[in-house]
Amino acid sequence: MKFKRTGPLLSLILIFIWAVPLFGAVEWNLKARIKLNAPPLDVAVSLDDQWVFILNGNGEVLVYAKDGALEGRITVGKHIDHIKVGPQENLLYLSSRERQTIEIAELDFIRRINTDSSPFQGPADAPVVVAVFNDFE
Repeated sequence: MKFKRTGPLLSLILIFIWAVPLFGAVEWNLKARIKLNAPPLDVAVSLDDQWVFILNGNGEVLVYAKDGALEGRITVGKHIDHIKVGPQENLLYLSSRERQTIEIAELDFIRRINTDSSPFQGPADAPVVVAVFNDFE
């Protein structure tokens, strides 16, 4: 009678011992550390992994490039408590529980292109606009 009771227990132990090696370990490496001047409330990453948006306790969204360089600050107000990136990389959704609102911010990323040694025609300090058409079907 004792043997019949230990049979299922022994089977359970054997299954557990056999299944343990199937679980793998997780390895990780710290890629970067961003030191902030105010506590972070929320973090969002653009869909193309180019931008990191950090909402801090001072009512600002800090915009970092993927290499960790601070690219800009957006003052959104201390009522904003959550951020989310939209379906397009230039949309940022800002929500406020206090005011029960959601604000949609459209972002334009401005980049300086070094053209110092390039040939040019016209004034050297003339503004240049680069238009990107990426929605062709």
